[in-house]
Amino acid sequence: SESSAKKFERQHMDSRGSPSTNPNYCNEMMKSRNMTQGRCKPVNTFVHEPLADVQAVCFQKNVLCKNGQTNCYQSNSNMHITDCRVTSNSDYPNCSYRTSQEEKSIVVACEGNPYVPVHFDASVAASA
Repeated sequence: SESSAKKFERQHMDSRGSPSTNPNYCNEMMKSRNMTQGRCKPVNTFVHEPLADVQAVCFQKNVLCKNGQTNCYQSNSNMHITDCRVTSNSDYPNCSYRTSQEEKSIVVACEGNPYVPVHFDASVAASA
């Protein structure tokens, strides 16, 4: 079965991709990465940075997770990300998403040995 670390990569990593020229990016990616099976996953973020850079976040700034757990970490620098958000007229199985590109700091939950991201918690505008 799929490990938590592999699931994170499938759901959130797209190191080589960029939606800049493709308004259908989210529609295509959410489908190809199996996030429209059984339901349309409402929100998902893809990170367009090398996997090693995202894994390194596990050793950066320790922050509280949204659920109150203490194993979340915020990246020291901004990352290129794409937010995919289901549209109001989306109707399963025809999932439809709005694609928005952002440069933000990311917050991930990490666990395991090696200590790697297993959950995407949030993206935050970097403080000046």
